[in-house]
Amino acid sequence: MTCLPYHLNLAVARAAHKLGRHYFDLTEDVETTRTIQNLAETAEATMAPQCGLAPGFISIVGADLATRFEKLRSIELRVGALPRHPRGLLGYAFNWSPEGVVNEYLNPCEVIANGRRSQVPPMEGLETIIIDGVQLEAFTTSGGLGSMCETFAGKVDRLNYKTIRYLGHCKLMRFFFGELLMKNDRKRAGEILVNAKPPVNDDVVYVHAAVEGLQKNKLFREEFVRGYYPQIIDGKSWPAIAWTTAGSVCAVVELVAKGKLPVRGFVRQEDISLKSFFATAAGALFRQPGSKTLQKQETSA
Repeated sequence: MTCLPYHLNLAVARAAHKLGRHYFDLTEDVETTRTIQNLAETAEATMAPQCGLAPGFISIVGADLATRFEKLRSIELRVGALPRHPRGLLGYAFNWSPEGVVNEYLNPCEVIANGRRSQVPPMEGLETIIIDGVQLEAFTTSGGLGSMCETFAGKVDRLNYKTIRYLGHCKLMRFFFGELLMKNDRKRAGEILVNAKPPVNDDVVYVHAAVEGLQKNKLFREEFVRGYYPQIIDGKSWPAIAWTTAGSVCAVVELVAKGKLPVRGFVRQEDISLKSFFATAAGALFRQPGSKTLQKQETSA
């Protein structure tokens, strides 16, 4: 299992492939995953990239909601890792890889729109979202869907992923990368951002998945909404982004170890059963008391 920055993962994947060992990673990088998928065609063990939150857990949740519909209209997935007590206009803290954040803010985003696979620019499609009474914003970023566009091609009219942030964040990041031209120096951009907004321990991970479609010939919307906070695990306090990311990949490793997932070839996150995920030792943490699930809401057909 590798938790390295995305551009270092391929070397590990190739070594695992050569040695016939299982491979797991947390990458959101689309091209890296495509190369790993090609390697998996001749793999003698499991190759399961994208085992984090987005892609990863959010893909499992979205696919589970989709199974409840006879016909799908839309799948909308949203995830955000944020400081609970933000300071400054940016309202952010770099609690995970700055290289990954910069990568997802600048690369094209895969979507399904009007029933067709396509790409849209990052940091677009700005929308308002409210979770547990907190007003937030969400906008397109790269890689969050993993392989879902391939899996759901021809099955849904609209499929997209957006990152959740505090209000005003997107406008400032557009200014930083666009007007200040920091998009031309990704390494320095990451260094500047981490220096300005270092990691914090008191954080929150928001997960919001919404699926619309027909159930018994009626149009419904089902939602899965969670706010995950720091937890004490085995006597040690873990920030939300740390335990949710680690918990997600550990759940997949456990499922492979127990033979509940293929022990050879490429594993898509959306092929993993949410019920099986929750049944693992790490996955059970995602059922934490006090988390919020919105019930389905009927709308006019």
